[in-house]
Amino acid sequence: MDPGLYNYWVAFFLMMAGFYVVIARGNLIKKLVGLNVFQVSVFLLYITIGKVEGGTAPIIAEGFAVYSNPLPHVLILTAIVVGVATLALGLALVVRMNAAYGSIEEDEIDDRDERP
Repeated sequence: MDPGLYNYWVAFFLMMAGFYVVIARGNLIKKLVGLNVFQVSVFLLYITIGKVEGGTAPIIAEGFAVYSNPLPHVLILTAIVVGVATLALGLALVVRMNAAYGSIEEDEIDDRDERP
């Protein structure tokens, strides 16, 4: 395996692991954890792509010719904040569903919702 593609393999593995958890599990908390693992894999991919080998922060100074682009890092920082807020909302919804249905298992909630 080419060491230059290591970040792609790690991101792909995390992405598939998170996707598997979302698809295979019925527990809503586990689904939220799977979504977060998937989200972290995307963050990791963007951050590693945004790093330029030998690059420095984009501050004009003597002796530096290669600069890294700060935009991917700034976008991921914003995405992390949005991800935390989304997770908080998801957990709040799971708490409300547990109060209303008495379970956080997807199948049990679906069965109780279909009853008259």
